[in-house]
Amino acid sequence: MDIALIGGHGKIALLAEPLLVQAGHRVGAVIRNSEQAANVEATGATPVVVDIEALDPQGWDDLLRGRDAIIWSAGAGGGNPERTGRVDRDAAIASMESAERVGVRRYVMVSYFGARPDHGVPQDNSFFAYAEAKAAADQHLKSTDLDWTILKPSRLTLAAPSGRIDTTATESGEVSRGNVAQVIAAVVGRDDLNGVELAFNDGEVEIAQAVDGAVTKS
Repeated sequence: MDIALIGGHGKIALLAEPLLVQAGHRVGAVIRNSEQAANVEATGATPVVVDIEALDPQGWDDLLRGRDAIIWSAGAGGGNPERTGRVDRDAAIASMESAERVGVRRYVMVSYFGARPDHGVPQDNSFFAYAEAKAAADQHLKSTDLDWTILKPSRLTLAAPSGRIDTTATESGEVSRGNVAQVIAAVVGRDDLNGVELAFNDGEVEIAQAVDGAVTKS
C-alpha cells in the first residue's frame, strides 16, 4: 500500500514507520519541519514536508491523491487550545474530506481511550480542548463513507513494547507507544476492520489475536 502517515515525526509514528516499511508498504511521512527529514528517512519512510495547518482543499488533494491509505497520527501537543482545534479537529476533518474527494478509501485514526462527545473532561481542565477536538474529528470520520478504523490507546508510555494488548478493559490504563505502533501496522491493511473502534491498554493477548478478536466482536 501507498500510505500517507500524517504526523510523521511523532513518537508513535517514528515507531510505526519501520514496521510499515518492513511489511512492504510505501510510507510518505508528512512532517512540518524539514529538519526532521533525516529521522524519518532513517525509518525507511519518505519525508513529505508540508504544514497541514496551512493547506487549502487543493493542497490536501495534492498531498493525498494516489494514496491507498491515510494514517492520522498528528497532534498539536496540547498547551494551545486554538492550535489544538486547528490541528486535531480542523486539519483532521480536512484530510477526511480530501480523502473522499480523491478516492482514498482507507483511513486509520489514532485517537485516545476516552474520546467521545460526552468525554466528561471539565472545561477548565487543560485537556478539554484536545478532548473536544478529538471528539469532533472522530464523529466526523464516522459520518463519512470512508473505510475507517479508530484506534483508542490509553495513557501512553515509553515502555518497551510487549506485543500484547487488552481490548476488553472498560477503563483506561496505559499502553506503550511501541505497542500502539504495532497495532497501527496490524490494522492498516485489513478491510475487515472497517467501522471498528479499538480501545486498548497493554495486556496479555498478542496483538494479531486481539485484532482478530475485534473483528469478531464487530
